[in-house]
Amino acid sequence: MDPVAPRPTRTWFAYVAILVVALALLYWIEADGSALVANAPAGRARFGEGAGGGRVEPLPHVLVALLAILLASRLLGALFRRLHQPAVIGEVVAGIALGPSLLGRVAPDAYAWLLPPSVSPFLGLLAQVGVILFMFVIGLELDARRLRERSHTTIAISHASIVVPFLCGAALALYLYPRLATADVPFLAFSLFLGVSMSVTAFPVLARILGDRGWQGTRLGTIALTCAAVDDVTAWCLLAAVVGVVQANFDRALATVALTLVYVAVMLVVVRPLAVRWIARLDPREPGPGLLWLAGVALLSSALATEAIGVHAVFGAFLLGVIVPHDAPVVVELRRRVEGLVVTLFLPAFFAFTGMRTEIGLLHDAEHWCWCALILLVATAGKFGGSYAAARFTGMSPRDAASIGVLMNTRGLMELIVLNIGLDLHVLSPTLFAMMVIMAVLTTLATTPLLDLLHRRRLPAGSAVPPAPAR
Repeated sequence: MDPVAPRPTRTWFAYVAILVVALALLYWIEADGSALVANAPAGRARFGEGAGGGRVEPLPHVLVALLAILLASRLLGALFRRLHQPAVIGEVVAGIALGPSLLGRVAPDAYAWLLPPSVSPFLGLLAQVGVILFMFVIGLELDARRLRERSHTTIAISHASIVVPFLCGAALALYLYPRLATADVPFLAFSLFLGVSMSVTAFPVLARILGDRGWQGTRLGTIALTCAAVDDVTAWCLLAAVVGVVQANFDRALATVALTLVYVAVMLVVVRPLAVRWIARLDPREPGPGLLWLAGVALLSSALATEAIGVHAVFGAFLLGVIVPHDAPVVVELRRRVEGLVVTLFLPAFFAFTGMRTEIGLLHDAEHWCWCALILLVATAGKFGGSYAAARFTGMSPRDAASIGVLMNTRGLMELIVLNIGLDLHVLSPTLFAMMVIMAVLTTLATTPLLDLLHRRRLPAGSAVPPAPAR
């Protein structure tokens, strides 16, 4: 038999009685404590001074900045998707609009309030964490079996699309170094970094474009995806070596490269078999919360290891994703759980942070814009020209070879990651960084229109596209 519920009158009386007793006891405690004297000396900051003196509290500004970034990124990303362009372009443009290039000029007070200098490092940390997580997701999505395909076509195109633009970038350094580099940057580091930045292809953006056009299973789409996968892995290995050269002296540079090779071998020979056996034991229907925990531990450990070796943490995150079995059900579930948060919150922060670091106003005369046009021309000629020549050499038709060249010239997120690393290492000056960001945006924007021109076909307005935004 259920107990009889108390009457409402009795409940209210008990509540009021408790409140009165609590207030009486608090009054007694405060009256008795007001006569006490503290004997410890006063601290360096006087009581009540923590929020004064012009000090900026980072948390409210970071939250407001993230809110503004998410709203602007969503709006412009949707706009560019309706124009059949990758959402990454809209998100970078949103960052440029919120940064010194637009908001800083139109409403400097609003820009200073939205992103004061003391808050920018916190947003930068969020952006870097987001990139590390996303590179892990990209590694999980990368089908390593594509890298083992031995067709002479993909090998020739992949090698040409790396070697030719790398050499073009290194040669361009001869002209740009005395004009856009700072005196403390060695020419070797500058030229190698410029070569790597010219060699990058955005595998995720390319895959999304092929999906939008229904080319995934075609011979052209398979060749393009395979070449982009090889390009991504090769470019990250080159970047790891270049970062090792930049961060260390020549005596340590060889040690850094050797340690990187050893780490890659350990991940492939030791860690991968262990991961395969562990994943095989998991129930694909109930992966459990331990999956995310162990993945997080492994991700942070791999990122820390490559950072300690002297290469960037994103390389460790990418490598861990690559060695994990690509199509295991639990891996698919892990990717689904991680990707949603990263794509929704962290990546827009990274794109916006990149845009906020891009000061278009530094290109203040015709000479600077001529240099920017030269960078765009060399980047396109190296990537498109190398890919096109190799594709024609292997027997592809002129239109298919040109399509391969256009697709391989797509840069997107991967280029932005490389450029941010170069800016953080002070290899790239802010002016050159802005020029390179413009090049990355324009080469990505040009992909869809050029493919439409080559194939005389446009996607109908409102056509169905895969739900994940392109990066």
